[in-house]
Amino acid sequence: MMKRNHILIFLVCVSLLLVSCGGSSKKVVESPFVGGTNGAVAVFEPLSIQENGVDTIFDSDDFIIEVVIKNKGEEVIPKGKANLRLLGPPQSAFKNIPSWTLKNVEDIDKVTEFNLDGGEEVITFTPTQAAIYSPSVTGFQDITFNLEYTYDYKTHVIISDVCFKGDITDPKVCEVKENKNAAVSSAPITVTSVAQDTGGKGVILLKVDISNAGQGESTLVGEDFDKTGRFDQISYKIDEPEKWKCSSGGRENEARLIDGKAQIICKLKKSLNEDELYTKPVRLTLDYTYKELLLKQLRIKESAK
Repeated sequence: MMKRNHILIFLVCVSLLLVSCGGSSKKVVESPFVGGTNGAVAVFEPLSIQENGVDTIFDSDDFIIEVVIKNKGEEVIPKGKANLRLLGPPQSAFKNIPSWTLKNVEDIDKVTEFNLDGGEEVITFTPTQAAIYSPSVTGFQDITFNLEYTYDYKTHVIISDVCFKGDITDPKVCEVKENKNAAVSSAPITVTSVAQDTGGKGVILLKVDISNAGQGESTLVGEDFDKTGRFDQISYKIDEPEKWKCSSGGRENEARLIDGKAQIICKLKKSLNEDELYTKPVRLTLDYTYKELLLKQLRIKESAK
């Protein structure tokens, strides 16, 4: 019995030692976000029954065009900030589609720990009558609807335990030159890493690597997308902007993502005093309009005359 007690005491001590030794590595910080790289997702509702995996109708049939916008990220899409545009076939070929461009009419809720599915809205291009294909069909006709959808979105970033240290030779409390933990909200534009460094005596800076993790493009809110496809664009802001100067590729508060990547560098405007020594989180918000494209095929078969 005595031997067993000694073994239990030994195991408890080892466990405590492992926990305390774990402090030598970077501590794990629990994120306030669900996380991920999703934003809005558009899905066509079935246009008709499927034959061999393709929605199929006869030329004498009518059909309804509805799209579900699902918010799978962690930013509310406000009313009127999601735009849907039908492209592809000529508009003159269809009846009863009053508008080929629509907006969401309600706020679409974000994902939370209590609502992991997020919000959604059904948007219909045939609000009063089902659509009809007008031209004559011989055999069958395949049509591809292109849905271009854009939405205003934000990515929220919390960089935990940023080290504010006037004297970097002081070993206490925190380290200036190291990678930092960052909590990132679910969104297609995301942060892949954050590193802290020095920018001079008493000056600290943060290097924030961002990337386009989605399948679409981004641009500044209110501006056109780059037609050449050479780059994406975002704007950003840091909390306490009076204390920080942020730039990316020479542009303040804006960034161009080349090949889907960019780096934001935020530098303290004023040197810290030598006796200043503390840690605190720093928050950054990325702001942009995101665009994606969705395809839907419809086969229209000639009906028996």
